Amino acid sequence: MRAQQEKVGCIVTGAAGFVGSHLTERLLSLNCAVVGVDDFSSGNRKNMDTIFNHPAFTFYERSVAEPGLLAELRERHPGLHCCFHLAAVVSVPYSVAHPEETMNLNYRTTISLLEEAENLNFTKFVFAGSAAEYGDDQRLPLLEGYATEKTRHLSPYGLSKFLASRRVAASPIGAALRCFNIYGPRQNPQSPYSGVISRFIDLGIEGRPLTIFGDGHQSRDFVHVSDVVEAYLHSAGLTVPPASTVRGVYNIGIGKATTVLELAELIRELTTNNRQLSFLPVRTGDIRHSVAATEAFFRATGWAANISLQEGLSNTIHWMSTHSSRVTPTIPCSRPRLLHGTEPTR
Repeated sequence: MRAQQEKVGCIVTGAAGFVGSHLTERLLSLNCAVVGVDDFSSGNRKNMDTIFNHPAFTFYERSVAEPGLLAELRERHPGLHCCFHLAAVVSVPYSVAHPEETMNLNYRTTISLLEEAENLNFTKFVFAGSAAEYGDDQRLPLLEGYATEKTRHLSPYGLSKFLASRRVAASPIGAALRCFNIYGPRQNPQSPYSGVISRFIDLGIEGRPLTIFGDGHQSRDFVHVSDVVEAYLHSAGLTVPPASTVRGVYNIGIGKATTVLELAELIRELTTNNRQLSFLPVRTGDIRHSVAATEAFFRATGWAANISLQEGLSNTIHWMSTHSSRVTPTIPCSRPRLLHGTEPTR
């Protein structure tokens, strides 16, 4: 990390999102100057409550699909040199219904932003990849090299993320982080983009039966949002003490599989929910098992997840118990909004 007096300039796209808001908050705590961009197609203004009035944070309600966006923001904020690109079409079902829009925003827009960052001499471009890039590959744990052009992707979302990650990883300033199942505070259980953990916790707190699709023996690699944020910092060399900046594509997870049934029982215990579990038919397209091989990123940066599942669930349950009244449903836009000329707000 640079001297504490000097503010490192970072842009975070998707700053009003679940992960983006946590990343922005952490960057500000490290004395970085942050420019946030979001068009609220899936983000929520409330996610920025803790940071919106921070003197080192400037927010633009803009779409990342706008041509020349980075150049315009660099002109307004000359200190910008690091881009964390998290904005995307994030709903798998939506991507299936709107494949061309998904490819445009998740792949082509990412490449445009990356090339713009390269031309502007940015020092780092970090991209939010996804475990969906591995399709239905069941060679576990999943190594980074398993995702190739021959992978059978299950959705336009997974394919678009794979194509973007491959291009970012080839850039001299690029790093793509394939995050597995992220959970934690601010994840809205009412959102169509939410994961199983926030939905289970919401049901647990309300004393309702937890609903499992299938037999519950399907497994996932659940990683807490604070660990994911630290991975982003490591990839850009913004840790204290500083880590070496990296390029390429890397998995981000805890490297351990938990079955949905084990997860449900743990959440029932932590929320003191005594209702019997409810089972529904398996959903078409659901992957049976998924777990990350995380050794490559550890070797490159020294990062490893620190939050155990029980600790992370307890943390998330506490937040959801005390903030449930402040959570509002996220309503997806039919398409990314193009908001030109919007002035910055704080």
